[in-house]
Amino acid sequence: MADTNAETSPAKAKVAVFVSGTGTNMAALLYASRLPGAAYEIVLVAANDADAGGLQIAATEGVATFALSHKGMSRADHDAAMEKAALDAGAQYIALAGYMRILSPGFVQRWEGRMLNIHPSLLPQYTGLDTHARAIEAGDAHGGVSVHLVTEELDAGEILGQIAVAIMPGDTPDTLAARVRLAEHQLYPRVLGDYVSRGSDPRHLLERLRALALALPQTHERESHGAPGFRVGSEKSGKYFAHFSDRHHGTPHISLLVKCSGMDELEHFVETQPEAYHKPAYYGASGWIGIILNRPGLDWEAVDEWLQRSWRQVAPKSVTRLLDAADEF
Repeated sequence: MADTNAETSPAKAKVAVFVSGTGTNMAALLYASRLPGAAYEIVLVAANDADAGGLQIAATEGVATFALSHKGMSRADHDAAMEKAALDAGAQYIALAGYMRILSPGFVQRWEGRMLNIHPSLLPQYTGLDTHARAIEAGDAHGGVSVHLVTEELDAGEILGQIAVAIMPGDTPDTLAARVRLAEHQLYPRVLGDYVSRGSDPRHLLERLRALALALPQTHERESHGAPGFRVGSEKSGKYFAHFSDRHHGTPHISLLVKCSGMDELEHFVETQPEAYHKPAYYGASGWIGIILNRPGLDWEAVDEWLQRSWRQVAPKSVTRLLDAADEF
């Protein structure tokens, strides 16, 4: 019998892991990726040292590897070679796991929101090196570990998850590091899995959609047929310009429903871009188009444009002037 869940479950995110040493965090990510229901797969392990132990683990486990020493190369050139290896492997995300290189600004910018790092402290405390010694010397009750997005500023990106590890009497940097490493191996796979699966998480998608919709003038949220909807105008007489649909009426789609210009436009989009649009049950007959949110490469700027366009169709002219005036500045 066919597995119907497999037909609708999202594809696993493809992740490249960059290492410089033994690769214990890489191994934790790899083995977690092989558990049932994992949201990602490791498609490449790359290192700036051909002798990095993580490469041997990956190769033994059947994962593609790439090694290139950074010695004698400019930072940008080495980054470009590492990036090419990741892209050639089909990576959509990069996870830094003990990768002891400061990345060039261009590389970081190209992977904005798609590159994660793990750091052995409770950020924003103790960025950089010698984190355990610094925590012990400061008399802190806890050390710990953080997973964060990578930005141009060292260890300063959005914190996605943390675990605090108590500092014991008599701890040395080495003894504390050993316990923190256990926490690292628990935290990184969980955070990476949660992060790459956000595109199929209705709570995350609704949160982003809500922020965009409620940023428009004189809007508010109200349920419609048990699902979130967004209206413009007063609480009493406002009109709906958007609905959020979470796999309703038997479809596999998590969708934003918005008004389009009519059935001709709706049919055109659905026919020419079926991976991005669908005709929703009931609403479709009234000229509402479904924009599929749980799909790879979703362009949130385009989603925002659809929201504004639908909002303009029902908003009073006195309200649309507010947006027009804002656009002039």
